Amino acid sequence: MDKHRDDETDKKERKKPRSRRTLYLVRHAIAAERGEKYPDDDKRPLTHDGIARMRQVVRGFSEFEPDVDLVLTSPLVRARHTADILMAGLSPAPALEVLDTLAPGNAPADVAGRISGHGGRRVIALVGHEPDLGALAAWLIGAREPLVFKKGGIARIDVPSFPPGRDGQLVWLATPKMLRAMR
Repeated sequence: MDKHRDDETDKKERKKPRSRRTLYLVRHAIAAERGEKYPDDDKRPLTHDGIARMRQVVRGFSEFEPDVDLVLTSPLVRARHTADILMAGLSPAPALEVLDTLAPGNAPADVAGRISGHGGRRVIALVGHEPDLGALAAWLIGAREPLVFKKGGIARIDVPSFPPGRDGQLVWLATPKMLRAMR
């Protein structure tokens, strides 16, 4: 048997497009506390510890070779900063778009509907907030109860197409501690 031909066949198999699409749901990293210093919740930044830990999370996440095409993020400062850290740790760096429906208070079906404009993408990361991210994850997999995301936690959900329906498959849900340990 020709080993070169087998290697070439293996490479072609790996490069075949997958029929399913992938969503990575990412909860923002540790942010400054609400209070007098940050009376506007939308403007709370990540803490220094939150930044450092999220960089470690992204290093662990990158071990999965996620091939993210696009990062969609909530417009809130802490989510946008988390998205920046995510993008900086991925190679090649994906495109970034702000998606207003990822801000707190939006229904999962509305978020899923807004993904429809990205049907040409195969792998999208969504950066958002709890409890909405957990509710979205549950909606995507047809569950009744929301999934729980720690700050900096990431879930992979495979879906048949974009926009996603309620027929996704939860592939994994990782805490930030698990992802930091992978590096």
